[in-house]
Parts: sequence; C-alpha cells; structure tokens
Amino acid sequence: MQQYTVKKGDTLRRIAASRGLSASHIINANPWASDQPYLIPGQILYLPSSPRRRYEVQAGDTLDRIAAAFQTREEAIMEMNPGISPHVLPEGRVLVLPPSERAGIVQLQGEYGYRQMKDDIRQLEAFYPKIETGSIGESVLGKPLPYVKIGEGGKHIHVNASIHANEWITTPSVMRFIEEYVCSLQCGQRWNGYDPVQWYQQCTLWVVPMVNPDGVELVQEGIHPGHPYYRQLTEWNGCRRDFRHWKANIHGVDLGDQFPAHWEEEVQRRGKRSPSPRDYPGTAPLTEPEAAALAAFTLETSPDAAVSLHSQGQEIYWNYRNYEPKESREWSRRLGQVSGYRPVKLEGSDAGYKDWFIQHFRRPGFTVEVGLGKNPLPLEDYDQISLDVGLILAELMSL
Repeated sequence: MQQYTVKKGDTLRRIAASRGLSASHIINANPWASDQPYLIPGQILYLPSSPRRRYEVQAGDTLDRIAAAFQTREEAIMEMNPGISPHVLPEGRVLVLPPSERAGIVQLQGEYGYRQMKDDIRQLEAFYPKIETGSIGESVLGKPLPYVKIGEGGKHIHVNASIHANEWITTPSVMRFIEEYVCSLQCGQRWNGYDPVQWYQQCTLWVVPMVNPDGVELVQEGIHPGHPYYRQLTEWNGCRRDFRHWKANIHGVDLGDQFPAHWEEEVQRRGKRSPSPRDYPGTAPLTEPEAAALAAFTLETSPDAAVSLHSQGQEIYWNYRNYEPKESREWSRRLGQVSGYRPVKLEGSDAGYKDWFIQHFRRPGFTVEVGLGKNPLPLEDYDQISLDVGLILAELMSL
C-alpha cells in the first residue's frame, strides 16, 4: 500500500484514473471513503498497487487482434511478455496486458472539470490551427468562460453546455466532438459519414462548453470552510454536505431560469423566493454574470440556430410559445432520427436559454436532454452520450 495525501481538486475517480485503478479499489482499501460525499484535502488514502489485466491466448489469436481488442500496441504487449512475438503466440499462454492507450486529447480522468477543460482547449488550439478560442466573460468566482470557434461559413450555429451544474457530462461530450471534428478535418477523413470540409466551408460553429464552472466544481468537489460562499451554500443546501444534486450557480440561482422569456411567469410557476440548489430564477432576468455573458455573446454572434445541452431524458425540445419558425419541427425530427432521441413539443416552461433564443431571433433553437437516468449521469454512459451529441451537431450543420 502506498500513502497518498489528498489535494484540492482530488476526487476518488480522478485519483483512481491517474493510477490505473477503479474507485472501488480505493474504497476497499479505505472503507471510510464511501461514507463521505467528498474527499477533504489533507486526508490520507492508502492506494493498492495497480492490478494488471491478463488474457489467455485462444486458438486462432494473433497479436494484432489482441492489441486491437484491448486498445493497446503490439510492442507494449511484447515488452511485458518476453518471448512473445507476432510469430510466437502459443495457445494457452497467459499474457500480462499493458494499460489501454486511447488516442486523443479529450479523455475522462474521473469527473471532467473546469481545469481539465481549460487544459484540453489549450492543447487542442495548439495542435489544430483551425480552432479559435476566447472568453465570453467570467463566472461569479472570476473563472473565464471559454468559447471555441470552428469554421468560416456563413451559417452560424451556437452550442452551449453545463448551464446546470450537475449536468456536467455535457461538457466532455461536446469537447470530444470538437476534437473529432477538427481531427477529421485535418486528416481529410469523413466523420461518421459526414464531410467536415463541407461543415467548415459552410458553417461557423460557436461552442461555450461550460457555462457554469463554479457550480460544476461545487458538484464534483464539494466545499470546505475556506470557500468564500461556504456559509451561504451550506445554508441553501439544507446543511447537507453532498452537493451532487446542485443545478444552480454559486449564488444559488438557476441559470436555466435566467433569460428574459416570460420570466415573471416562470417565477410564479417555480415558487422559489430565495437561493436554492435548483429552480430559483433570481431577482430579475440576466442578473447572474454567466447568463448575462451567454446572452451577450449570442447577440454578438447572432447564430442561425442554437443548441443548449442538458441531461437527462433523451429528448429534443424544439418549440417555444409558437415563436419558433416552421422548419423547427422538421429539423427536430431529423436530429431525432440520427440520435434516437424523441422530439418533444414542450409546454409550460419559460425563461430558458432556448426559449429566449427562439423568442428573440425567431430562429430554430433546441434544448437537447442527453442520456437517461439520474444526474449526474454515470461516467460509463459517456461514450454513447458523446456520440449522440456529435451526431446531433453533425446533422444540424448539414441541414
């Protein structure tokens, strides 16, 4: 067992991922870790050695097939198993397998947070010259809110993610699509049958991958007495230490109810009069810096269509009080066809980003509820969700 001292930003999943373990390995060695929602900086963990995967060679196996099946390289398998080669692979031999080697910059290493997103954006911009980045403003706690721009076409499409804190899986999902898009573009390859060159020439894609970074950090890491909002957040959360259900920003304002689209009616419907983990619309529309920055950025870029990524439900909301243009229904049907999500004509909801976008611009706007289950959705669903998101955006850029 190795001792490890918990640092700020650490979670069980992040520590486990960095050492080739699972969270259950760490919990087995530290049973108390399952009794608290978050690790506390300064705590000591005992970390077991990373268990090695093993595989018994079957009749007809080849080294390249084994490497492909376990997402690793032939050379790495040979290094760990002396005497093995593409020509020497005896049936029944038990191989020690190296860790999987997944290609790409955007990877889940436990919960995908603000720091990893910023680092991934920096690496993507450095590696892919077709990417442009900037900031639309700052969060309550002063975190810059990045945007990513790809394309030079006249059709402008806006995408945002993580308006709600515990729906943060939407961020790595759209980040993966960004990377796969520019990688396919640079390599001259098609993406799931689509032509990225056509996207780039005809569309300009604007992505704000994490609108609510303070809230995401709260959900993933919790708070400790040194946090500037420790007392207020503890009170607003009913003195519970677990913030994984939290949707709002760090002021306890639900950014999904902050937009000037029949806001007063949403206030009456919600019935929340003070800061809360969810559904408190604030004292007026756009009082929160994240919502104000997102609205201002949308007005500045004036997109032809917009998508706001949320979770969960595998549904696509495409209408708002009959303000939507006639093509919105058909577009939602097309987006539903490629993703398997259900287009829904939503009633009885106001003050959301999609609502405001449709009302203000009279252009197609969509709220996409990714995945299925309880928020935060499990990391095991990430691969499927990221593909769903990619297919929806690919189809939208191709319409």
